Amino acid sequence: MPYFLIIALQGFCVYHAVKNKNNYYWFFVIIFLPVLGSVIYLLTQVFSKKDLDVVQDEIVNVINPTKKIDDLQKQLDFAETFQNRVNLADALLEIKDYPNAINEYEVALSTNYDEDAGVVKKLIEGYYQIKNYDKVIFCAEKINVKSDFKGSRSQFLYGLALEEIGQSEKAEEQLKQIDQRYSNYEERYTLAQFLVEKGKIEDAKEILSEILIESQHMSKPNRSKYQAVVNDVKKFASSL
Repeated sequence: MPYFLIIALQGFCVYHAVKNKNNYYWFFVIIFLPVLGSVIYLLTQVFSKKDLDVVQDEIVNVINPTKKIDDLQKQLDFAETFQNRVNLADALLEIKDYPNAINEYEVALSTNYDEDAGVVKKLIEGYYQIKNYDKVIFCAEKINVKSDFKGSRSQFLYGLALEEIGQSEKAEEQLKQIDQRYSNYEERYTLAQFLVEKGKIEDAKEILSEILIESQHMSKPNRSKYQAVVNDVKKFASSL
């Protein structure tokens, strides 16, 4: 390890030990065992057990992506509860196993779509990914009166599904609901493309212009997160 990195690591550990008033012997461990001592300090004093468990779980999921599924299936077999089934469905959705995720969500709800709007939203996601637009619309219309439906990704997918089955006017009505300042950048870019296809160039330009103005005031993390879509917006706007 480069010398300056060792010094920086030691400096951080000493600072952390002083700030948190840890036992004095840690200073000897950090100083006289530069690399090993600092690593031991980080693992035992900086990172909590919960943090380490999260890292361990992520490593296991990369090495053996089905382990999480297998464990959740065992939990469901042991106790067939609503939450255990939803947990399994969530894990399946996470690895893009949409058909099996949908099946578990449907079994959990047992056609009672009023039981959990959050699960219905996940069903909307799953059905959209497998291009079952009729089911997207069916599920969306079960929860579209909920206050948190407006402006959500679920409403966005509902609008796209309506467009896919030829209901353009209804689609536009839904898609316009996601045009909210300082959020939904990718969805608003898609809305602008939709409006251009419908010949509503000026409306599309207005949305694109707003996104570009907002991008100038993004935080550093958001600037990095949305850089790709902002670049696409710039190119699309310049082509109109």
